[in-house]
Amino acid sequence: MARAHHRRTTPRRAKLLALTAASALAAGTLAAVAVNASAADTNLLANPGFESGSPGAWSCSAGTGSVVGSPVRTGSYALKGAASNSDTAQCGQSVAVKPNTKYTLSAWVQGNYVYLGATGSGVTDPAVWTPGGANWQQLSTSFTTGAATTSVTVYLHGWYGQGAYGADDVVLSGPGGTPTTPPSSPAPTSATPTATSTPTATSSPTVPVPNVPVPAAPYVDMGAWPTPSLPAMATAGNLKSFTMGFVTSVGCKASWFNAYDPRTGWAKDQIDALRAKGGDVKVSFGGASGTELAAACGSVDALFAEYDAVVKAYGLKYVDFDIEGAAIADTASNDRRSAALAKLQKANPGLKVSFTLPVLPEGLTAEGVAVVRSARDAGVDVNLVNVMAMDYYRAGSDYGDAAVQAAQGTYNQLKALYPAKSDAQLWSAVGVTPMIGENDDHQIYNQADAQQLVSFAKLHHLGMLAFWDATRDANACTGALYKCTNIAQQPYEFSKIFAQYTG
Repeated sequence: MARAHHRRTTPRRAKLLALTAASALAAGTLAAVAVNASAADTNLLANPGFESGSPGAWSCSAGTGSVVGSPVRTGSYALKGAASNSDTAQCGQSVAVKPNTKYTLSAWVQGNYVYLGATGSGVTDPAVWTPGGANWQQLSTSFTTGAATTSVTVYLHGWYGQGAYGADDVVLSGPGGTPTTPPSSPAPTSATPTATSTPTATSSPTVPVPNVPVPAAPYVDMGAWPTPSLPAMATAGNLKSFTMGFVTSVGCKASWFNAYDPRTGWAKDQIDALRAKGGDVKVSFGGASGTELAAACGSVDALFAEYDAVVKAYGLKYVDFDIEGAAIADTASNDRRSAALAKLQKANPGLKVSFTLPVLPEGLTAEGVAVVRSARDAGVDVNLVNVMAMDYYRAGSDYGDAAVQAAQGTYNQLKALYPAKSDAQLWSAVGVTPMIGENDDHQIYNQADAQQLVSFAKLHHLGMLAFWDATRDANACTGALYKCTNIAQQPYEFSKIFAQYTG
C-alpha cells in the first residue's frame, strides 16, 4: 500500500543547512572576546589544556577524542575531535558547582562548526559556536546555575560531515561546589559503554518509579538544538508527561540520536523533575531519521540487552517503538523486535509497550498491522497502538476529520486482531499523534482540529494523545517545519489544548 513519507528532520542533522544560510546569525553567535575572570575565580576543569597527554577527565563519544601534539594553541598538546558523518565527536567533563551562581566558560577552538556549551539540571544551555576557519578562535559564554544545581557538564563538539576540530585552553571560571557521587549530570559519552560509567543491564533504578498514567504525552525531539527542557515545557503547556525521541543505534548499541549513551542517564535529571511533579515519560526508539536497534542487532538476546539497558537506566514504565519508512516492511527485524520485547516485559514486569505506526484515514497500513500481529504472536502485551495521523498527501483533506477517522479505522483493525477484548479495552489501546500546524504535505492541522480530537478522545477514552512536536509548539513561528508550525498561534497553545485530555 502506498504511503507518503512522514519526514521529520532531526534539527541536529538538518541544522547544518540552516546554519550555512544564516550568516547573520553566525556573526551574532560567535563570541571572540576573552573572558577576564576575577582573581577569586578558579578554573574548575581538570586537564583544561590537555597537557596530561591524554583526554584524562574528558569523555568523548565513540572514541572520537584524542590528544595531539599539533596543531596546538599553547603548551604541548590539544584536543582533537574526529567528527564524521555519523558522530559530532562530543567531549564532555562533569564539574561540581554551586547553586544560584554565575559562571563563565571559554575555549579556544579550530575547525568548522565547533560548539561549546554546558548542561545541567536547572541550567539553560548557553551554547555558542563558530562557522569555523583555519585559525584558532576563542568561544566564550556564561550561565547561571539553578537553585538545586550541583553539577554541570561542559562539552565541546563539531558537526556532522565537517571534519575534525581542535580545542585547547578550556576554562570554566567560578566557585567550585561539593562533588557528589554519582554526578547529577553525567558527561555525555559514546554509544559504547565503559566499565566506569555504564550500569549493567541487570541493575535497578535507585528509586522505584510509580506507575503514572500518561494520557497526554506529546513528542519532544530531544535532538533539537539547544536540548529542550522538559520541565520548562511542562510548566508552559500545562503538561505532565512527554514522549522522548529518539533512541537509535550505533552498531548494536543504544544511542540518543547517535550522540549520547542512554546508559549514562543522559537527561535523567529532566525525567526526575517531571516525575517529582506527578508526570512521567515514554522513551521512543526508532523514528524517521535513525536506525532502530532491531535492524542493527543480529540476535534477540543482543537486542533485548540494549532495550533492557535503557529501561534500567531510566527506570522506565513506558517504551515506544516508532517504526516507519523502510523499517516497517522489514519482517526479520520486526519479528526479532517482537521476541526481544516479550523477553523485555518478562524481565520488567508491568512495562508498557506501544507502537507508533503510519496510518491513513482508513486505518493502519498493511505493514503496520503486520507489526502488531508479530508482537501479538510473540506474546508481547501491546499496551497501545499510536497512529501518526499526518502527511496523507491528499490535497483538500480535512486533517481534523482524518485524525478521527484514522482512530476509528485503527480501532476496527485492533478488534480483528484481538477479538476477545472489550470495546473499552480496544479504545484504550488506541493512541493518536497528529503533526500540529503545517504538515510536510502543506496541509494544515489547526487548533480546532486539536480540540476535535480531544473531544473524540474523551468520548471513547483513548489510551493516549500526542503530537509532533512540543518544540514546534513552543516556537509558534514561521519558517522551517522542524521548528515552526507556520500557522497563527500562541506559544504552547496546542499543548494546553491536549493537556485537557486526562484519560
